[in-house]
Amino acid sequence: MKHCKKFLLALAAAFALFTQAAFAEKLRIGSEGAYPPFNLIDASGKVVGFDLDIAHALCAKMKVECEVVTSDWDGIIPALNAKKFDFIVASMSITDERKKAVDFTDPYYTNKLQFIGPKGTEVKVDKAGLKGKVVGAQRATIAGEWLEKNLGSAVDLKLYDTQENAYLDLSSGRIDLVLADVFVNWGWLKSDAGKEFEFKGEPVFDNDKIGIAVRKNDPLRERLNAALKAIIEDGTYKKINDQYFPFSIL
Repeated sequence: MKHCKKFLLALAAAFALFTQAAFAEKLRIGSEGAYPPFNLIDASGKVVGFDLDIAHALCAKMKVECEVVTSDWDGIIPALNAKKFDFIVASMSITDERKKAVDFTDPYYTNKLQFIGPKGTEVKVDKAGLKGKVVGAQRATIAGEWLEKNLGSAVDLKLYDTQENAYLDLSSGRIDLVLADVFVNWGWLKSDAGKEFEFKGEPVFDNDKIGIAVRKNDPLRERLNAALKAIIEDGTYKKINDQYFPFSIL
């Protein structure tokens, strides 16, 4: 009996050491914290949202401990490459330009761009219809780049450091329209601040793939891809999706 107890104690100790070792790795998630409902800072100061729920689910699958580090959007890729965090989960569009600086995982959702403006105003979403309009977008985003490329000569373009500041100017009447990710706009339109506004026209940019950014040639990319595949297959992804949207964004 003594030998049996000693064996069980040894087995328990070995299991504890194995568990500690399995979770000994710590990774840092980079996010903005100013892009609801995907990433935002709640009343307690915690970074929450769809992006973070996905990130923590991936960390659990990889059996690693993760913490969140926030960064201004403009500097989030330089911060990743300066090793201030290990991967970015911040609703970042996969673009050829960004792929020069970082590697991306498989997409974890698909986005569109669409205008919003005050209810009851007629807006034709083309160069002629938008000529002279003051249009806002977040700086260094697909929306801002699309506006500069396609409507820069027709509209008075205002670029903002955060999406929240663009919405603030829209609700205050300082700008006529905002172009942003359709799901972010959808979330804002459901809020008290957005209740007097609506979508204008059809989406102007479709099939925008959103991925997780890692440093160039980092093997973490493949681990994240495997974890992403696993949370989609086991239903974890759908549970998170359904907490935020009544439709699939995958």
